[in-house]
Amino acid sequence: MLKLFGTLAVALVFAASALAQDLTAPEERLISLFEASRSSVVSITTGQRRVDPWLRRAEIVPSGSGSGFFWGEDGHIVTNAHVIRGAVRADIHMSDGRVLPARLVGTAPQFDLAVLRVDLDGTSVQPLENGNSADLRVGQSVLAIGNPFGLDWTLTTGIVSALDREIPIGNGVIEGLIQTDAAINPGNSGGPLLDSSGRLIGVNTAIFSPSGASSGIGFAVPVDLVKRVVPQLIATGVYRPPVLGIRFDPRIDALARRNGIEGAVVLSVDPGGPADVAGLMPAERSPHGGIMPGDVIQRVDGRHIASGTDLGAILDDYASGDRITLTVWRDGETREVSAQLAAP
Repeated sequence: MLKLFGTLAVALVFAASALAQDLTAPEERLISLFEASRSSVVSITTGQRRVDPWLRRAEIVPSGSGSGFFWGEDGHIVTNAHVIRGAVRADIHMSDGRVLPARLVGTAPQFDLAVLRVDLDGTSVQPLENGNSADLRVGQSVLAIGNPFGLDWTLTTGIVSALDREIPIGNGVIEGLIQTDAAINPGNSGGPLLDSSGRLIGVNTAIFSPSGASSGIGFAVPVDLVKRVVPQLIATGVYRPPVLGIRFDPRIDALARRNGIEGAVVLSVDPGGPADVAGLMPAERSPHGGIMPGDVIQRVDGRHIASGTDLGAILDDYASGDRITLTVWRDGETREVSAQLAAP
């Protein structure tokens, strides 16, 4: 009997070794990325208050689920605002089996982002490494980790299908979203979208699907926006940066850089907004369909601007009503323009 068990154990070892040898290098890398990221991702279940009309007794009933991930080491968790909308309770299910109650820190519904916090009771967590979304290119590989249909810690893979998408949300529109064909289903909302190095590049937020299931068109909030919004939510509970009243596109900024023009290309100006009052000139379409740059913002109060993403990050440091000095390039010359920032 001992000999039989010994032979079986040796056979299992050889089988496992053969299976490991069958894995390709890309498969081993993908497995490693998932195993390294898994503990940073959480499952979120929420509850709403319901009052029995006959007994007039209130109770909390399950209302939904979603995903999230740790931000920093203090127990903060990033998710979608719609995951916790209307909830009076949120429980965090961690990869080690613990279930912890969470409290709401803040929300930015205009970007479908929210921050929760749990008491880690002295234990440590490993947050995801932040990447960059300004340099993303269509066709590069991505990974999504989440809890679709309650199936916890599910990995799906795909590519960046498109950039700078926009979708309606509530009474507004979210712009600049990443489109991916990595399968995203109900329950994935709030989970991370990672690049091929395991760095965070977006927060999965929505899908386009007539059936409600994945149809290969999912959207994620880009991490460059998340890096601006989340710290303010943690600090104040709200995100209300001042506005300059312009529209820009990181892809156009990158195109301008390749042509020797660095800065935030002003694509449009809100009528009556600060930029309009300051006299900023937007880009125009050429007769051949190209873009003829108008003003390009290169500095704010002397601080260098390489793109619209830099401009947005710098404006986060100001309040509405503040007056700033813009260094603007136009037709080969630079000039300084004063503008007063407005409330959003």
